[in-house]
Amino acid sequence: MKKIGIVGGVAWQSTVHYYSELCRRSERWHLAANLPGVPSTPEISIESLDLAVAISYLGSDGDEQSWSRFDQYHRAALMRLEMSGVDFALIASNSAHHRFDPIVRGLRIPVISIVEEMARKSALIGARRVLLLGTDLTMRSLRFGQEFAKYGVEAAGPADEAVRAMAIELVADMQHGRSAGASDRLVQIARRCFDPQFAHPPIVCLACTELPLAFEAMKTLSVFECDDIVFINSTMVHIDAAFEFAVGHRRNHETSWRT
Repeated sequence: MKKIGIVGGVAWQSTVHYYSELCRRSERWHLAANLPGVPSTPEISIESLDLAVAISYLGSDGDEQSWSRFDQYHRAALMRLEMSGVDFALIASNSAHHRFDPIVRGLRIPVISIVEEMARKSALIGARRVLLLGTDLTMRSLRFGQEFAKYGVEAAGPADEAVRAMAIELVADMQHGRSAGASDRLVQIARRCFDPQFAHPPIVCLACTELPLAFEAMKTLSVFECDDIVFINSTMVHIDAAFEFAVGHRRNHETSWRT
């Protein structure tokens, strides 16, 4: 099994979920294959970053230089993982993928993109329109929309600024561990977008690795339904792709990673 590298801490709650689910997935795989001995778990290295520092380094689109500290902060973590001997890596954060290409450029190890994995999953389940919920950066990101468009899927954050503010507030609460009532708030946010913004209810993509934690009973599912709304769990979609890559099940023509 390939050694996995994770850039985490942004935020730490979802990093814990990445680690635990990768280990559980490996144990289930070992047992399902009737392999002898103690169930295998993958070797994993984690570079845990400071969320407050990452946020302080956010730049302004249109000013490439303003992103230099943000890009380098994440890139340096990936380089440390590369030096530790990992075979490939993940950035356990949606927001950082707004700057994915400059962050990973020139690295010698593959880095699996959470955005491409979400777009691929959306297309596989037949979605044509996706509502992105996450940080302000994620919901406004043109790059996210462009990646989904490659798979024939239209993706956008809430058009209404008040609804967008509700999502941003919820993300902040989840990052501070305030998850009570979070699933109901997510359903409310989604429904407020449906009638004015979409002719038919779209798939809702939880494009923040903290948001799936609002659904305690379903946080280990890559796609689930709640209150007649279909949600895509970006964290589990990313974890699924990482495990498949770790055990060598990724097809050669798949391109959801960059070096």
